[in-house]
Amino acid sequence: MPDGREPIAVKVLENIDAIAPSEWDACAGTENPFVRHTFLRALEDSGSVGKESGWLPQHLIIEDEAGQLLGAVPMYLKNHSQGEYVFDWGWADAYERAGGRYYPKLQASIPFSPVTGPRLLVRPGDIAETIRSALVAGLIEVAKQYGVSSLHVTFAEEPDADFLESSGFLIRHGHQFHWKNAGYETFDDFLGNLSSRKRKNIRKERRKVEESGIRMQTLNGADIKPEHWDEFHRFYVNTYDRKWGYPYLTRDFFAMLGEEMADQVALVRADIDDLAIAGALNLVGADALYGRNWGCAGRYKFLHFEACYYRAIDFAIERGLTTVEAGTQGPHKIQRGYLPQRTYSAHWIRDQGFRDAVADYLDRERRAEAGESDALSELSPFRRTEND
Repeated sequence: MPDGREPIAVKVLENIDAIAPSEWDACAGTENPFVRHTFLRALEDSGSVGKESGWLPQHLIIEDEAGQLLGAVPMYLKNHSQGEYVFDWGWADAYERAGGRYYPKLQASIPFSPVTGPRLLVRPGDIAETIRSALVAGLIEVAKQYGVSSLHVTFAEEPDADFLESSGFLIRHGHQFHWKNAGYETFDDFLGNLSSRKRKNIRKERRKVEESGIRMQTLNGADIKPEHWDEFHRFYVNTYDRKWGYPYLTRDFFAMLGEEMADQVALVRADIDDLAIAGALNLVGADALYGRNWGCAGRYKFLHFEACYYRAIDFAIERGLTTVEAGTQGPHKIQRGYLPQRTYSAHWIRDQGFRDAVADYLDRERRAEAGESDALSELSPFRRTEND
């Protein structure tokens, strides 16, 4: 970028294909696969995102006078709060009972993906901070022009959250469960850092799965065939139908993922006598493995732990990745080496009275969240002394 070049155009795009992949990715970077142009386009082109699902793309971009992309925010106009994993149904109910209209709202996030990542995507350069400020100003201006009740930036990285807070956004804390690689060379190295009882429990769980006749595979790149996606999509739909109701991700989405991002996929497959019974989908980042979806055709003891947690650790150790993000919910993950990690979201509320009420709620919620995270951390399975 030439020195002194200033942004001159702020736009909203209803389709990410309006921007060249190389331009978008120059701002998004390569570390996090969820903010890449290919991933977001697969969501749109497959019909997973759009009018039917209630996620209408409204991506904010800033260009210079030559049409070069300087910054972007993946964003959606929504008439519900499904598929977000930062729950604001209580806010919506309270505002509408008070006579307000909560929906539609703007959501700056990655649909159906509770994964922390950059939200203010900025091309590196001398005026990066200027672009960051312009993106935030643009977000607020679009929210005002649309007349929405609120704008939500969810699962933001801490620097983005801090920047948004300095611009008047309210900050919300949550937690997920992450495994950290302490330079392990083998799974047994990891187990060696656990207390004796936890170590024995994990070995027992892995042994029981193996003795049950279940074969486990972790497929990556060209090893993932169309029939594997057929199997996984079937498990995914079955699990969503049973637990959550509406499976947003279409079979076409998984096909596109396999065609264009297979090297960034780690697909765990479980079978008995070559008949697939379960699968777990992970995406591979530059330094992290992101656990996303799981599905199973029946009930198999300890299989969920093996497919989603232990196989992910195996893969991370093999690839030298520092982190496995196991997603939201599930304190049971702690006993398997996944400890609480703070998450951040940022919220702009148009109505001042409602904003004050939400700010008061968030202040109390953050204190409770800190206490809960501290209590959960006390359940850590890692050894505290050499004798554990």
